[in-house]
Amino acid sequence: MKIIFIILGTISLGIGITGIFIPGLPTTPFILLTAGLYMRSSERLYQWLLSNRHIGPYISEYRRNKGMTVRVKLASIFMMWAMILFSGFFFLESLTSRLILAGVGIAGTLVMGFIIPTVRIGKK
Repeated sequence: MKIIFIILGTISLGIGITGIFIPGLPTTPFILLTAGLYMRSSERLYQWLLSNRHIGPYISEYRRNKGMTVRVKLASIFMMWAMILFSGFFFLESLTSRLILAGVGIAGTLVMGFIIPTVRIGKK
């Protein structure tokens, strides 16, 4: 089972990193999924992920707060949809491509809204 989790985690990491460069593809849920899969399969890969200067802070913040704040979720969803709309109008001509992009956006919105826990951070 560990090998399967490592493979799935690596695929998830690849999709998450791709999401940094492809507008509309959510990054955060895939990075968090990678962390969960690596945590259950390989301490070395999990620590590598946590120590990564670009990805590690997202995971640490999520773990510390046990979720994401409403503000972070809304900002993420807004940026994702801004890029989806921009890409759909200016770069895609095919209706099929636009529908696939919209489907990915809906899936990302559902994950951010309903699967990733929402936390309230008290003012200090």
